[in-house]
Amino acid sequence: MSTLQIGLAIIGGLVLAGVVAYNAWVTSKSAPRTVRERAGGGASPDERAGDETLPYTPADLTEHEMQRVDPVFGDTPGAPEPADPAEVAAATASVSINPLMGQPPEKRPGLDALIDVIAPLVLEHEVSGDAVLAALPGTRRVGSKPFAVEGQSEATGEWEGPRAGQRYRALQAGVQLANRSGALNDIEFSEFVVKAQAFADAVGAAPDFPDMRAEVARARELDAFASGHDAQLGFTLRARRTAWSPGYVAQHAARLGFVAGALPGRMVLASGQNGQAPILSLVFDSQAAMAEDPEQSALREIALSLEVTHVPRGEQPFARMRQVATALADAMEGVITDDGGQPLSADTMDRIGADLESLYDALDSRDLAAGSAQARRLFS
Repeated sequence: MSTLQIGLAIIGGLVLAGVVAYNAWVTSKSAPRTVRERAGGGASPDERAGDETLPYTPADLTEHEMQRVDPVFGDTPGAPEPADPAEVAAATASVSINPLMGQPPEKRPGLDALIDVIAPLVLEHEVSGDAVLAALPGTRRVGSKPFAVEGQSEATGEWEGPRAGQRYRALQAGVQLANRSGALNDIEFSEFVVKAQAFADAVGAAPDFPDMRAEVARARELDAFASGHDAQLGFTLRARRTAWSPGYVAQHAARLGFVAGALPGRMVLASGQNGQAPILSLVFDSQAAMAEDPEQSALREIALSLEVTHVPRGEQPFARMRQVATALADAMEGVITDDGGQPLSADTMDRIGADLESLYDALDSRDLAAGSAQARRLFS
């Protein structure tokens, strides 16, 4: 082999090695960022600097396992029929507690004349909780509205969901005036009367129903107010360059206090107050989260959402939403946009914050403060 041929062979080998190295570099740059990258110290200096300037740390926010908090009487339209709290309480009592000893009353909001039609059920004599539970209708809905029965405890005088082993001096039935499916209508009111009357007959009570026209008109007025003051905010965080893996997103979110939600691809920032809905939700592609190897799944965007009417004003949810979005964008090299992909400026966010303050004032003026049991039921 001549010197020329040897030289050309060497040059060809070097070129081939260069192509292979370049392809490997391109592949590594296009792969989603993973937890292993950070755990192995592979993060860039810029990423490490971003980590040091996060506005929240796990010490700043309450981190505990979040349990989903649903409105007691107002669940999602079209969702499966929820288990009735009274039936659950009765079943628990019959298995683990002597019914005669009773159990602590349910910690749940009761019927409220502000958002419910309430019909007193006059009793000739006291009735047992067991008899009330046995007479309850099979479903706790009237059309698209939640239906409930309460008893006035002989022992405490308080209204509560019926419980085994208790005795009640009075009963009342109610149906919610409005929710996100609309206002209570004539047909639903009539169905309420039929259902409540059948229950009353079973326990020997005499119902006193309010005027249908007045209640339906009240339902329409409440629904009109709710329609004009319902707010659900969402930010989209989009990757500027390199995509993210689900684990990479979860790691950054966890450092801000988020915990895994009930569904794949969902994390929540739980409230520090027991019984309250989560402050924020973070959602990404559920299929990516359930992939056989999630670390190889590439996410180009994630969504932050705030259910405004479900979170108390005192939690400053919008301010925290802005801070979380900014922290994630800085740490993961993302940009904050609206649903249409338009970047959100600081001025735009300031205007949104001002509008929310007006919304909170309007809700307060109707005794429907954001995060209250009544607001969570109405806006459901």
